[in-house]
Amino acid sequence: MRRLATLLILAFACGCAVGPNYRKPAVNVPPSYRGVTPEEAAKGEARSLAEEKWWEVFQDEQLKELVKTALQQNYNVRIAATRILQAQAQLGITRADQFPTIADDAGATNQRNPRSKFLPAFETSANRVGGRLAWDLDFWGRYRRATEAARADLVASEWARREVITSLIANVTGAYFQLRALDLQLEISQRTLASRRDSLRLTGLLAQGGSTSMLDVRQAEQLVFTAASEVPSLEQQIEQEENFISTLLGNNPAPIPRGRKLTEQEHPPTVPAGIPSSLLERRPDIRQAEEQLISANAQIGIARAAYFPQISLTATAGYQSSALTGLFSGPAGLWSFGGALVQPIFTAGKLRSNVRLTQAQQQEFLLRYQQTIQGAFREVSDSLVAYRRTQEFRQQQELLVASAQDATRLSHMRYSGGVASYLEVLANDTKFLRRTGRGTGPA
Repeated sequence: MRRLATLLILAFACGCAVGPNYRKPAVNVPPSYRGVTPEEAAKGEARSLAEEKWWEVFQDEQLKELVKTALQQNYNVRIAATRILQAQAQLGITRADQFPTIADDAGATNQRNPRSKFLPAFETSANRVGGRLAWDLDFWGRYRRATEAARADLVASEWARREVITSLIANVTGAYFQLRALDLQLEISQRTLASRRDSLRLTGLLAQGGSTSMLDVRQAEQLVFTAASEVPSLEQQIEQEENFISTLLGNNPAPIPRGRKLTEQEHPPTVPAGIPSSLLERRPDIRQAEEQLISANAQIGIARAAYFPQISLTATAGYQSSALTGLFSGPAGLWSFGGALVQPIFTAGKLRSNVRLTQAQQQEFLLRYQQTIQGAFREVSDSLVAYRRTQEFRQQQELLVASAQDATRLSHMRYSGGVASYLEVLANDTKFLRRTGRGTGPA
């Protein structure tokens, strides 16, 4: 009988798991990213810039320190870490339902009843010690599917943390470069303001000598006031950008230390995009969406398991005696063993509706997974297009700066030869300063 009971328990414990097993959905992957030149697509570069270590991509030591501080102190990263701990604990709670629960108990009762009309006074005592076992057999895989869902939720939370880290690094570096760009703009604006003040001073001298009118003086004043108004506006943007970076670092608003200037930053000569199929394995948001889909798929099995009977085993064993000294001697042993089966018969469509609910939720997460992949391809394509077009724009800007630099050189030569006035020199210097922060005067 013991062997038979053991075999039955093993048979129940190793039963099937109802519900669909997860299968990775088919994804429409483009052959190449839009925004990649035909030459780059022909190379078939498998490695992407995203696979590089961030501390090797950025060469600004001060920026590296800011990113390290953000990874240690940022609140979103720390919150994501606590969510992983929550998911780990939830997995342990859910997985425990697959195993029996064992508990012990002990009790002692002494009672005296007073004398009544028909019965004399008497005393009773009962001392008991024993243990209990309860086990809901997971014959239909209900608890195993729940564990599968909880495990997928845990992995999803881990990928969510990686997504937070990736976004944090991007935000810190982007804000830092924006800050350095504002610093450069402020430097250019201050130099432009100084140049326009010189122009105003010279125009005032010419007006006093009768060589020009007061209208030219007023126009020169407007240029000075316009340049002066840009300085506090840029200073405001710089302080606000510093406050934003401080928040990313997990600090109160404070000044941000600088490293290299924007024009001194090193960057890779090319940005390899990689192959589109590798994006599915590299992007944390895609992996998170897939794990959420796995969890939703397992929930269908939990809902379908409710159609089948729930089988539970209970057992108790121990000792009971009226005398504490004779608790473990004599015929004081007791035990009981039982089983129960509960089969739903009428639930007014509740179980069927629950299955439909989980199926609809699974479809929702499937669509979210596909949408996340599509959005990822779009983000990469947008970045590649922006990178390529920015390179083209920069080439034209470099030609424009070279032309402005040569105009400044020629105006100095004309002024030195007495052909042009100093106003022409200042005008060309102002144009040159608006396009580069290298300084005034000919190269």
